[in-house]
Amino acid sequence: METLCPCWVGEHPAEPKVDSHYCPSCLENMPSAEAKLKKNRCANCFDCPCCMHTLSTRATNIPAPMPDDPTKTTMKKAYYLACGFCRWTSRDVGMADKSVASGGWQEPENPHTQRINKLIEYYQQLAQRERQERDRKKMARRRQCMPMAFSEKYGLGTRLQRQRAGAPLSSLAGLTLKEGEDQKEIIIEPAQALDEVEPLPEDCYTRPINLPEVTTLRQRLLQPDFQPSGASQLHPKHKHLLMKRSLRCRKCEHNLSKPEFNPTSIKFKIQLVAVSYIPEVRIMSIPNLRYMKESQVLLTLTNPVENLTHVTLVACEEGDPEDVNSTAKVMVPTKELVLAGKDAAADYDELAEPQDFQDDPDVVAFRKSNKIGFFIKVVPQKEGDTDVLVSFKIRHDFRNLAAPIRPNEEAGDATTEAIWLTHHVELSLGPLAP
Repeated sequence: METLCPCWVGEHPAEPKVDSHYCPSCLENMPSAEAKLKKNRCANCFDCPCCMHTLSTRATNIPAPMPDDPTKTTMKKAYYLACGFCRWTSRDVGMADKSVASGGWQEPENPHTQRINKLIEYYQQLAQRERQERDRKKMARRRQCMPMAFSEKYGLGTRLQRQRAGAPLSSLAGLTLKEGEDQKEIIIEPAQALDEVEPLPEDCYTRPINLPEVTTLRQRLLQPDFQPSGASQLHPKHKHLLMKRSLRCRKCEHNLSKPEFNPTSIKFKIQLVAVSYIPEVRIMSIPNLRYMKESQVLLTLTNPVENLTHVTLVACEEGDPEDVNSTAKVMVPTKELVLAGKDAAADYDELAEPQDFQDDPDVVAFRKSNKIGFFIKVVPQKEGDTDVLVSFKIRHDFRNLAAPIRPNEEAGDATTEAIWLTHHVELSLGPLAP
């Protein structure tokens, strides 16, 4: 994440964009155009057809005849695919072992490949003609709507009259089909319905079924081109590629997340997630909660940044669209809470003098480094076995301390202006006491 965008909270969602594709197994990365040619699959990695986990390459020694003397044998390395979860191997379906560790695994050919490719070419040609026809109509409509005053001002009246008389528009010459393209028109044969279908085998209803040899519905749907009915017909499939997406704020167009193109060269970056900037709320102790009885709950608040943070807690107003799960009434402190900055060395420095924040003991239970404990009062409003849920708003100040890309020379060393952010918090306090 390059910068923390304050306007990405609430009504301004991020706009995703696909940057590249990569294999989650071998981490090979490629642009979107290359991934489309490879049908969004990795050429070297395979998935197990039984349990869908990644297959690994195993090496073994097999006897092979010597080239000099065929009567003698020598040990030769051979490689096959194996699954470490369900113990499926490529030898189970009769796939031959390979002499190299990577590549060379042949997939069964789909008998309908030629028919499918021909249909794709036909509809691509049909879509191209429709697109050219739309462009031709759009250009003709644009020419007809040209005002006469505009044409007479620039001396275009004679030219337009000549074009209306039947002269072709020069701008539309490039929209016509190329010479010889009509001769290359693809003609497909319509599919023929069969009057007779292949009959079922005689032992279809009497043959005992061995369930381990029958494929599941998921296994069949993962191979729609073959629909294997038996486990002996399952073949490994190339692994699907994953996408690397970048997130951009729709309001200010800041990059919220910009991944590296190469997965193997990802480096640690500061300002990575919002957790590094938003104060963390945790539950420390919960008393026995009873219906319509006021209880005091101890929460902790931790400051993740290195500068002072001012926090204000506000109860949800009636009719708040975000307050839909609350089952209890909550009373939060009305005073502002001040959190000390995060200091990694403060935990080991026993001689450091603590700062005096003049905390109210009725609100703040304890303070340690960048963490404080404070009380809230809860009154459950709903009986039953459901958990007690409370909701409130947390409002804190934020200063973007990252160096700007283009520093403002007029501002100089002016202090970064604070931005107040508001977040909705929901806490589950568990069930009511019996």
